[in-house]
Amino acid sequence: MEQLIADFVHYLDVERGLAKTTQTSYQQDLREFAAWLESQQLAEFPVELAVVQEFLRVQTTNKAASSMSRMISAMRKFYRYLLRESVIDQDPMTLVASPKPAQHLPATLSGNEIDRLMAAPNVTKPLGLRDRAIFELMYATGLRVSEVVNLRLEQLHLTLNLLQVTGKGDKERIVPISPQAVEWVQEYLNTARPRMIKQDQPAVVFVNFHGHQLTRQGIWKNLKAYIDALGIEKNVTPHTLRHSFATNLLANGADLRVVQELLGHSDISTTQIYTHLDNSHLVAVYHKAHPRG
Repeated sequence: MEQLIADFVHYLDVERGLAKTTQTSYQQDLREFAAWLESQQLAEFPVELAVVQEFLRVQTTNKAASSMSRMISAMRKFYRYLLRESVIDQDPMTLVASPKPAQHLPATLSGNEIDRLMAAPNVTKPLGLRDRAIFELMYATGLRVSEVVNLRLEQLHLTLNLLQVTGKGDKERIVPISPQAVEWVQEYLNTARPRMIKQDQPAVVFVNFHGHQLTRQGIWKNLKAYIDALGIEKNVTPHTLRHSFATNLLANGADLRVVQELLGHSDISTTQIYTHLDNSHLVAVYHKAHPRG
């Protein structure tokens, strides 16, 4: 079973071009499935619907709806792959329904909290200047933290106020960047980054104190330290800046399709979670748009 999972992950990488994080998540889910099958003295992936449903029933006792949705998605793709490769002759996953994920609103930062966060790093020091540049960039563009840490120097087109971003599934998109964020990124590149590079210059934009590529965990840890120091009592993560970017665009009249493109969402339903605008905004739009408003 482990070999079939490995072959499937290779297929996702080479033929489907799925993101590495998605491949890893699917592999983990399928290994859980395989481990459960072994505990039931089953040596092959079953085609009996009852067996699959029993496994999923057990999983629902300790997994959130979002985790269950991902696991079922992994199993759907895996069983389609097994059917395509003639490993099985029927697919029980066609009869399995996906759970409806719980709707929750993402955390966002207010304008005042954004201003306080931007002012928090000590920009007279290289690391503080780097952090200010990162926060300004993320809030100005809505980039995922993985896109920030993998951003390469040749993807910067600062004179044009544009970035070339490689997102999920290796899909590229062009994202505009505000003049203020451009200034901070340029200042970091001119004064802080050269002082942090030790030997060979890496191709990535943002580096750590040792001159190596900054990690997602590094950005999360730094952001959390600033948030704690400011006394902001919200569950703030790097993704919060992305949420705030999208929410503020929509609150100021941006078209949902435009926000979808900027965020790099393949499905607009993913973007719609950011439409939790306050009633005052909805009333204002109604009075402006309706002929008898």
